[in-house]
Amino acid sequence: MYDLGVMDTAIQYEVPRSWIKYDHDEIRDELLTAKASILALKAIPFQRRWVKSIQDIQLKMEVGGSSRIEGADFAANELETAIKAETPEELVTRSQRQALATTKAYRWIVNIPDDYPIDVDLVCSIHRIIITDCDEDHCEPGVVRHGDDQVTFGIPKHRGARAGDECKDALQQLTEEVKTTYRNHDALVQALALHYHFAAMHPFVDGNGRTARVLEALALQRAGLKDSLFIAMSNYYYDEKKDYLSSLAAVRAGDHNLTAFLKFGLKGIALQTQRLTNLVKNAVSKELFRGLMGDLFSRLESTRKRVIVKRQLMVLNRLLERDGEQEVEWSQLVDEVARYYASRKNASTAIVRDVNRLGALGAITVRREQIDEKRSRFWIGANLNWPSQITDTEFFMKIEQLPRSKTSTFPTPTTNGL
Repeated sequence: MYDLGVMDTAIQYEVPRSWIKYDHDEIRDELLTAKASILALKAIPFQRRWVKSIQDIQLKMEVGGSSRIEGADFAANELETAIKAETPEELVTRSQRQALATTKAYRWIVNIPDDYPIDVDLVCSIHRIIITDCDEDHCEPGVVRHGDDQVTFGIPKHRGARAGDECKDALQQLTEEVKTTYRNHDALVQALALHYHFAAMHPFVDGNGRTARVLEALALQRAGLKDSLFIAMSNYYYDEKKDYLSSLAAVRAGDHNLTAFLKFGLKGIALQTQRLTNLVKNAVSKELFRGLMGDLFSRLESTRKRVIVKRQLMVLNRLLERDGEQEVEWSQLVDEVARYYASRKNASTAIVRDVNRLGALGAITVRREQIDEKRSRFWIGANLNWPSQITDTEFFMKIEQLPRSKTSTFPTPTTNGL
C-alpha cells in the first residue's frame, strides 16, 4: 500500500514505448533449450492416471512457491491441508487461505479454452479468485487501483502505475498487445513478457505477484504445456528469489528491455520441464517394472514359492508407491511391511530373507551408508532398470539359485510386533 516514507525514493513506473522488446540473439540459446525440453517431455507416452499424481505434486510446488515468494511460512502439513480444503472456513491462517485461493485459480485456468482472449475481464476474474476469502479487506477483488491506491514493491523499491486512468489504460494496453503484437513472438517469450509487464504495473492493491504467475501459467498452457504437463515455475522463482527480483528490476532499469528476465525465465522453463520429464519417465519405468514383476512371478509353479512371492511383491509395491523417492531407509521399510509378516513365526527373519532374495534377483538396489567406524545404515530402492536387464530365462534360473540362508548383513529389525 501507499507509504510516504518509501514513495519519495521509489522508482516510478513509466508506460512502455514497446511492450515486447528484447535482444533476440542474447536469448537464443536459452529459448532453444527450453523448447527442446518441452518437446522431450511431450514425446514421452503417458497414461492419465500417472499424470494425476504427478500434477498434484506440481500444483503443491507451484502454490507453495508462489505463496512463499509473498512471505508465507507454512509449518508441517499446513500447505497440503490448505490445498485440499473445500472452504476457507476450514483453515486457520491467512497464508493457508491465500494458498487455497491460489490453488483455485490454477485449477480454474485449466478449463479456459485456448482461443479465449487474455483481456481485462479475464485478468480481473483471476485476481478475484486469488483475493476472495483471503482476509484482504483492503483490496477489492478484481478491481483495478483507483483514487489514492498507490503501491510500492520489489528491491529496489518500485512504484506501480499511477492509480486511476494510467493504471486502467496500462492494463488495457497490455492485454491488447497480448492479442496483437505478442503473436509475432515465440509463445514462451509471450508468457514471460506478460508476467513481467503485469508485475511492473501492479494494477491491483494486492495479489499482483500471485496473479502475474497464474497469468504466466495460463500462457504457458498455450505454449504446449497444457494441464496434463503443468510445470511449477513459481517454485523456481522462489528457489531463485534473489535472481528473480533482480532480473525484474533490471528490465525496469533498462526501459522495459525484457532480455534479462527472458534469459532467467527461459532457464527456469527448461529446468522445471526437465524435472517434470524425470517424474514422467519415473512413472513409465515403474509401470514397466510392475508389468514385468507381475508376469514373471505369476508364472512360478510351486505353491510354496507363490506364497513367498506374494510377500515379495508386496515389498516391491511399497517401494514403487513412494512419490519421487528412489530409496527408503531399511528400518523404515521394515516398519512399513511388518504387519504383512505378523503371522510368521519369525517375522524378522522372513523380512530379511525376502529382501535378500529380491536383491539376488536384481529387482532392488541396496546401498550401504557408513555413519561412523562402527555404525552403518542401509537404503533400499526398486531397480527401475530391471525390466531392461533381465530375461525370462535368467529370472527362472536365478529363482532356483536364490540364497536359502537366513543370515544377512542387514541389522536385525526392531519394530512393533517383530
